[in-house]
Amino acid sequence: MVRRAMMLLIPMLVLIVVLGVGGAQQKTNPNLFSPLPQVYETIKNYFYQPERVDDQQALYGALKGVVEELDDPYSEFFNPSDLENFESSLEGEFSGVGIEISIKDKVLTVIAPLSGTPAEAAGIQAGDKILKIDGESTEGITLSEAAMKIRGEIGTIVTLTVLHKDDTQEDIPVVRDKITVVALTSKLVNDDRIGYIHLSRFDSNVTLELDKAIASFDLNKLDGIILDMRNNPGGLLSAAISVSSRFVDKGVIVSTKSRISGDQNYYSSGNRVPNLPIVILINGGTASAAEITAGAIRDHEMGILIGEQSFGKGVIQQLFNYADGSGLKLTIGEYKTPNGQAVQGVGLTPDIEVGEDEDALDIATTWIEEHAGTLMPILIGDGK
Repeated sequence: MVRRAMMLLIPMLVLIVVLGVGGAQQKTNPNLFSPLPQVYETIKNYFYQPERVDDQQALYGALKGVVEELDDPYSEFFNPSDLENFESSLEGEFSGVGIEISIKDKVLTVIAPLSGTPAEAAGIQAGDKILKIDGESTEGITLSEAAMKIRGEIGTIVTLTVLHKDDTQEDIPVVRDKITVVALTSKLVNDDRIGYIHLSRFDSNVTLELDKAIASFDLNKLDGIILDMRNNPGGLLSAAISVSSRFVDKGVIVSTKSRISGDQNYYSSGNRVPNLPIVILINGGTASAAEITAGAIRDHEMGILIGEQSFGKGVIQQLFNYADGSGLKLTIGEYKTPNGQAVQGVGLTPDIEVGEDEDALDIATTWIEEHAGTLMPILIGDGK
């Protein structure tokens, strides 16, 4: 989840003040960073290959080092070109293979392959650990470094060495292509008695697309709704709140805690869908904003979760932009579901777990059929 905030600070000042960003800013010992210019001047004057010493790149390297010392997989400093690539990925169209990645347990991990992309077609799976990119180890790699190596010109091939959940290792060549992420698709299933909505991403347009999908259904004739958020890596906090509000009558959608705003609750703006039975499909690729929406609907007993344990990304990032075109994506807080459940590193447990030989969509359809005509909320344990 990303919320943009402009901070017009010259880059050198960022190094001194970035650790003090927050509601109650901490003062930094003015002598703490005094070795930094001394060390750099020593390098400039004595390093045996002076042509390799670049002031701008040295500064960016120092800033990257500060952020890496936080040991937080979601915090990252971007030089201007890295920031441009990162922001283009948020717009829903870029060149690459189509996977959402994270660092989990210090290993580069696939959150989810995006639907209809080369990565999905090649067999990349949610939860795969990427051990090598084109034969080079990913040990110690940052997310932006990994993204830069995986992306490339359309038509070229990148080979990902992955470790699947069943402990099998595989070299998977993937042909890069233009990636266009469609945030939402919808249709009627089960003789037009169930509205099926596939949410693949929480971008700035997803709520508008959701409203269009809902408007296309004859809600008076529906037995229920299936929200398929399998392999949904998340997105914007604001989008998660507005999407959740479409299905939750009232009350808290998500609670956040940060140094900037302290404890804060975000509430439903009022639902736009009759209280029909709702099933949310989740798996190990369901993360971030998708987990917020799933947790909100389940905690308010407006629906149940069917599938597999979700990914477990329960922290919030903010993007700070700087005057030279660089940026900082920083973890500023964590969130909990309306019932107070922490998600980070844990994920959401489905109400009905689906085994490898079972069809989650069939199970969801059956559950809705059994609860047709029932207005939510109902007891979550009922009908299992």
